[in-house]
Amino acid sequence: MPEDRRRPAGGRDRAAERTRAVDPEVDRLRRRRRIRRVLWVVAVPTVLAFLVVFVYPTRTWLQQRRQLDATEQQLTVLQRDTALLRHQNERLGSDAEVERRAREDYGMARPGETAYVLVPAQPLP
Repeated sequence: MPEDRRRPAGGRDRAAERTRAVDPEVDRLRRRRRIRRVLWVVAVPTVLAFLVVFVYPTRTWLQQRRQLDATEQQLTVLQRDTALLRHQNERLGSDAEVERRAREDYGMARPGETAYVLVPAQPLP
């Protein structure tokens, strides 16, 4: 094949393209298709980039906020329980409470006192 009759690198002959694109309606449709392709090529990566940059970190941030709120609630409960236990510890450390618990729980009495134990009555036959 002679050098001057070779087709261009794109595989199309420009003269043949010019003769085919005579109809303005066909040319307009081709332009629309080309614009749509370009929009898809630009829009899809843009949407994916948006999802990666904004949506995933936002989901992670919201999840961390929920976890932080739950942890703060747990901390509040633990602090309340700790305060209650401290109060009980202080109360149990007093002499009056120790004596009360010894009398009620273990039936103990001071020297010189008489301890009485009430026994429930036997059921009637």
